[in-house]
Amino acid sequence: MSGATGTADFFYCEALRLGYVARSAFKLIQIQKHHKIITPGAAVLDLGCAPGAWLQVACQNLGPLEKGGVVIGVDVKKVKVPSAHCDSRVRTVCANVMALMKQQARAMSPQERGFSVILSDMCPVVSGITTKDEAISCELGMRALSLAVGKIKVRESADYSETMEKFQSCTDPDPDEDGVLRHGGNLVIKFLENGDVPGFSKFCKEKFKKVSLLRPRATRASSREIYMICEGLR
Repeated sequence: MSGATGTADFFYCEALRLGYVARSAFKLIQIQKHHKIITPGAAVLDLGCAPGAWLQVACQNLGPLEKGGVVIGVDVKKVKVPSAHCDSRVRTVCANVMALMKQQARAMSPQERGFSVILSDMCPVVSGITTKDEAISCELGMRALSLAVGKIKVRESADYSETMEKFQSCTDPDPDEDGVLRHGGNLVIKFLENGDVPGFSKFCKEKFKKVSLLRPRATRASSREIYMICEGLR
């Protein structure tokens, strides 16, 4: 087969063959291959973890059991930990990320020290109304970002201020100003491509040592999703 449908069928079939619960596993596999965001023994928080493919890939990259590590998946739906590619280090929590407080998230981490990796594959249920879908995507991204780095403080003169201020309300109410991503940690956020993504990227370049955007090969041709990969929290 060829074209967009053929590509989609290839990743779908590969997921079935290799025991992944969804083709989205290959998106994180590509991100991991190029950026090495998950290291052996890492503490990983997976936001919007349903149906569990990223839990599988994250666990695979923790290394052997003796290396330790943990993968915590959070989703508004109840998600069963997949039997393939996951071990006792993986567990899930049913919660609405948009209402999740930083202290609650921190309490899920080992010794409540926070996470070394935060993944957000959250995406709105596409309505077909472009502006609405883009806005919800940014709200979800902003929530993930604030959980990771803490209170979003914007310099008035910054060229990303308009974007950050537009979605500032998505971080409320949360009195905790400290994020749950550890110093040197990595963050991955999915967005639907839109005019506000560059603003998020510019903000994150002040917070992280390296920021890049990637459209994984496993992305459907009809999808506008793109991943912002932030490495090394300052």
